Amino acid sequence: MTAMHCTHCGSEGLLPGYIEDSGDSSRGHARWVEGPLEIGFWGAKRTGRTHWLVDAYRCEECSHLELFTRTKDG
Repeated sequence: MTAMHCTHCGSEGLLPGYIEDSGDSSRGHARWVEGPLEIGFWGAKRTGRTHWLVDAYRCEECSHLELFTRTKDG
């Protein structure tokens, strides 16, 4: 597998981490939801849409964040 690199500066020093979701009814981590944002009475409409967990990496050289989806969430 090819080593991950920063798309901003080209460095291969990416540190793993996560984007914290601390809002109401959060699970503690960010999720990517398929489709455009639609707001309903209870907030963003997510029913029937695919959710993916988000992995985050910070470049040690320039601090740029790289985000990737890896697995479906539920």
